[in-house]
Amino acid sequence: MDTELQRVIRFIEERDWSQFHNPKDLAISLSLEAAELLEHFQWKNQSEIDTYLQEHKADVAEELVDVLYWVLLISHYLKIDLPEAFDHKMTKNEAKYPVDKAKGKHDKYTAYE
Repeated sequence: MDTELQRVIRFIEERDWSQFHNPKDLAISLSLEAAELLEHFQWKNQSEIDTYLQEHKADVAEELVDVLYWVLLISHYLKIDLPEAFDHKMTKNEAKYPVDKAKGKHDKYTAYE
């Protein structure tokens, strides 16, 4: 069974699209897809979002998958091991936002220094 990344790579290779891929354009594509995700929530309060998601959750899921697609593709081209990078970043976040100082707060980490 293919991993998500293997499936994305096969999809790209079958269409000969890698010729169009460079870090700048991949990052732009990621940003555009993230903006499309945001459109689902723009101008809605929490109650409206809850109602909206009852009928449009699949649409939101597709936008999330589009974001994941570009994240996977960028990591492939830049040779970034996402699980390793994730672990490293979470370790940094845990140090920047210690539970005893950050729990229940939304301050930036600099407020805890």
